[in-house]
Amino acid sequence: MIIILLGPPGAGKGTIAQELNKKIKMPVIATGDILRNAIKEETNLGKKVKRYVNSGKLVPDEYIMKIIENRIRKEDCQKGFIFDGFPRTIHQADELDLLIKRLSKTIDQVFYFEASYKIIVERLSARRVCSKCGTIYNLNYNPPDIIDKCNKCGGQLIQRDDDKEETIKKRLEVYHKETLPLVSYYQKKNILTKIDADQDVEDRFKKLWNRLIELDLTVSGQLW
Repeated sequence: MIIILLGPPGAGKGTIAQELNKKIKMPVIATGDILRNAIKEETNLGKKVKRYVNSGKLVPDEYIMKIIENRIRKEDCQKGFIFDGFPRTIHQADELDLLIKRLSKTIDQVFYFEASYKIIVERLSARRVCSKCGTIYNLNYNPPDIIDKCNKCGGQLIQRDDDKEETIKKRLEVYHKETLPLVSYYQKKNILTKIDADQDVEDRFKKLWNRLIELDLTVSGQLW
């Protein structure tokens, strides 16, 4: 079982991915996390990627795809996995199709989370990240117990520069140019479901789960 979650920054893909992970115990794969882990583990690939990250350049797709392949070949991914915000371009989608086919797997469903600009700004500007362990909070619906302190490790919570409104506008411009075309790409394959991301988490997740049931992809609360 392979599920892809698409949508603009702030649409709540990560939150839904974690909720889905709790219910079906399938690993969530986010390219940002994979890149950080590869760099932290100082693998050969991680060292190559680090040069691009440190210089502020985009990591070439050939490295992204190799890291993705290494991740989905691991044992915990053999029964399925969830892509959070990947692929990001048509080229990555084409490369992913080839990889999935080579591994004799199938993308079962793509969920596209549509969100208004107002909601995106509200969510991202309220997001805080632990500077120590990376845990993400939202001051509106998932606040820490103590202001500016991480519940898990006590680290300082910070607002990332890319969660400030002026940067959000630039991120959305890039998203509309490079990622939005994926909606048509997967619609043509007849595997895309749109979800109103302005709704709260419970409503978003309920629609996603009901769609999986409609597609006969769940059995007793689990996915095939």
